Amino acid sequence: MMPLNIVLFEPEIPQNTGNIARTCAALNAHLHLVHPLGFSIDDRQLKRAGLDYWHLLSIRQWKSIDEFLGVHTCSDLWFFTTKAPRIYCEAPFTNDAFLIFGKESAGIPETVLTRYPRQCVRIPMIDEARSLNLSNTVAIAAYEYERQHGFSGLQITGQLHTLTWPETVQTTFYQGGGS
Repeated sequence: MMPLNIVLFEPEIPQNTGNIARTCAALNAHLHLVHPLGFSIDDRQLKRAGLDYWHLLSIRQWKSIDEFLGVHTCSDLWFFTTKAPRIYCEAPFTNDAFLIFGKESAGIPETVLTRYPRQCVRIPMIDEARSLNLSNTVAIAAYEYERQHGFSGLQITGQLHTLTWPETVQTTFYQGGGS
């Protein structure tokens, strides 16, 4: 299975991007950053939020959304936006999916969204909420992708450090498989 691709369109807050980088590292996902960025890639807050996971991460930078979309014309692109008519768990993410997220202050431009109407999805929330935090949104979407693909390559069960789990809880509830 190909690694998941997370695309951030003009991210503005270094701590969000650092948190997303850590999520990508934990999932062996590729991170794509579409310029202009609202911070330097060497930003101390960016590095701090990503902790010591940077060596596990594959990052690709793009000059613009048009450059990115021009290269990925045949890819399985999914645009996460509060403006979408359907929810994310209805999206059948293929192995080569790219999950695309807009900048914190404005999201993905509507001129881009209307070019891909069937590939726009949202995470449900109450009417009074404008949006979720970008790093939380990416985590929700990334783990839905992983769930649909049976968490392939990920460690599903954990171990205690000094004690052991009772035998009755050593099996997982998760039965695998996609959606």
